[in-house]
Amino acid sequence: MNNKIIYDITKFTTLDYKNHLSCIIWFIKCNMRCKYCYNNDLVFSSVGKYCFEEIIEFLKTRVGLLDAVVLSGGEASIHNLPLFCKKIKDLGLKIKLDTNGLNTNLIKELIKENLLDYIALDFKSPENKFKSITSSSSYEDFIETLKYLIKIDFSFEVRTTVQADLLNENDINEMINILFDLKYKNTYYLQNFLETSSNIGKLKESKILFNKNLLSNKINLEWRN
Repeated sequence: MNNKIIYDITKFTTLDYKNHLSCIIWFIKCNMRCKYCYNNDLVFSSVGKYCFEEIIEFLKTRVGLLDAVVLSGGEASIHNLPLFCKKIKDLGLKIKLDTNGLNTNLIKELIKENLLDYIALDFKSPENKFKSITSSSSYEDFIETLKYLIKIDFSFEVRTTVQADLLNENDINEMINILFDLKYKNTYYLQNFLETSSNIGKLKESKILFNKNLLSNKINLEWRN
């Protein structure tokens, strides 16, 4: 619990967990290298600024002021979260996890122990583009997590970052079909890629026009950014 694996804290936000006053805990490291990721400073950090104990002490000062804690990164699920989450829940705070879904076993453990209230699950791409976009071959692990969350009817959302050089309308429709076939009932959030000077793939805004009118209406879509 003393390892400094937390890069930073956003002490207050109303945006990351809908209808909740939250803080965001930013974890170092990730098991993907997504080309559009703008958090490369977190992903490639070997040490953070804070350990779990320091975060818990901070959260004690926010009891009654915050509703929830968002665990983000990097990738929070590559770290040992159960005891940390239990200490957060003991303070009466809800927990949202932002995750790529590759660590299915940890996610199952946290849910079974009632240590999570909400998950934002990143659907990176269809299978044929998964490795080229994420540098990971673990597409089936993501699908296993997605199926599990649907099966147990957990509170979660699926979201995808769209950069038209990487994902076109056919790719998004394929992902919509996967969600539809698996009986995903919630909103599917599409997020516009935001160009930064520090994204891992050194991507620019795409010059290809992404036509939203070509997207399937099989499930409810909502755009962010």
